[in-house]
Amino acid sequence: MKFITSSSQLLRQLQLLGGVINNNNTLPILDNFLFELKQNELKISASDLETTISSTLEVESESSGSIAISARLLLDTLKTFPNQPLTFKTEDNNTVEISSDQGKYDMAYFNGDEFPKTISLEAPKTTTIPAAILGNAISKTIFATGNDDLRPVMSGVFFQFSTDNLTFVATDAHKLVKYTRTDITANEAAEFIMPKKPLNLLRGVLSEASLDVSIEYNDTNARFLFDNIVLTCRLIDGKYPNYDAVIPKENPNKLTVDRASFLNSTKRVSIFSSKTTHQIRLKMAGTELNISAEDIDYSNKADERLNCDYQGDDMQIGFNSRFLTEMLSNLNSEEVLIEMSLPNRAGILTPVDGNEEGEQITMLVMPVMLNS
Repeated sequence: MKFITSSSQLLRQLQLLGGVINNNNTLPILDNFLFELKQNELKISASDLETTISSTLEVESESSGSIAISARLLLDTLKTFPNQPLTFKTEDNNTVEISSDQGKYDMAYFNGDEFPKTISLEAPKTTTIPAAILGNAISKTIFATGNDDLRPVMSGVFFQFSTDNLTFVATDAHKLVKYTRTDITANEAAEFIMPKKPLNLLRGVLSEASLDVSIEYNDTNARFLFDNIVLTCRLIDGKYPNYDAVIPKENPNKLTVDRASFLNSTKRVSIFSSKTTHQIRLKMAGTELNISAEDIDYSNKADERLNCDYQGDDMQIGFNSRFLTEMLSNLNSEEVLIEMSLPNRAGILTPVDGNEEGEQITMLVMPVMLNS
C-alpha cells in the first residue's frame, strides 16, 4: 500500500476528525485513524464507538488496502511540516514509512480490519438543510443543554422536523432555547435527540462547509453527509419533555433594552453577586431598568441604571446572571425583548431585530427567589 498526499491537506482533514477521539478509550484501536485506500481515493475515519466521522480525499496512488495509524503520533508529526508532498508506504514489519523532503519516519500500524465497522442505518428518513443554517441552529441551542447523567435526554438537542418547519430545542430545566426555521421543511414529521459531542464536531466542521447537509435518521442513529465528510452517531434514547408546556403564554410586562448595554451591565454587576447563587436583581419602572447585585458575606455590592422601554406594572425579578449572560451572548440583535408575568414565573427573551428570514428564536430563563 503506497500513496502520496499534501501534508497540509492531510493535516487539515485529520484535525477535523481528531475531535471524536477520546483521551481514554476502552479499545486501544480507537486511538488510531483508519486509512482505507482504493486507488486514488483515501478515506480516513475516527471513532469512539458512539460517533464515527470520516472524510475522503484524493491522493496519488495505484494500490489499495486498509491500516490504522496512531492519531497522536501522526498529528504531532504533521504539525511540524511545511506544506509538501508526503509519501506513505507500508513495510513488511507492520510499519508504515513516511517520506518527506527532510527525511523518513517509521510508525507502527495495525490491521484495518480490527477497526470497528460504521453503523449502517436501516430504512432511514432524509431531510436536507443548508450547512450555514444547521451550524447556526446548533450554535444557538447547544449552550442550553444539561450535564445531568440522571436525565440524559436533556444532555442533547431535540430535533423536531415537520412539514411546516424545523425546530431545535435545548434545555437543562433552568434555561431553554427554541430555534425554529419556517423556510425549511421536512417531507414527513420526525423527532430525535442528538448528543452534544457529535453536534460540537459538526459545528466546527460546518463553519467551512458551503453546501447542503443531508441528514439521514431512524429511531436509533443519525448520519450527516456534506462535502467530503460523513458523520454517523447513536441518538439519545428517551422521550423529550414537553417544552411548550413550560413556556408561559400570558406575559403582560414587556421590557425592551439595548442588548449590548444590558449584557455588559449584567457581566459587570454579576462580579459583585453571591458566588453560590450568581443572583442579580432587575427592577423595572417606566423608562428605567435598575440592575443590582449583593454578596452579603463579603459586603460587595453593585448597582447600575439603564434606559429602556418598559410596559407593564413596576416589578422586581431575580435571575442567575450566568444564564442571562449566556443567552444575551448568543443573540445577534441590537435590541432584546424580555417578557415577564410574575417574579416567580419564567422570563422570555426574543431578539427584536437581526433575525434572518424564516428564523425564530425564543429563549426562556427561570427566575431565582429574591432575598428581600
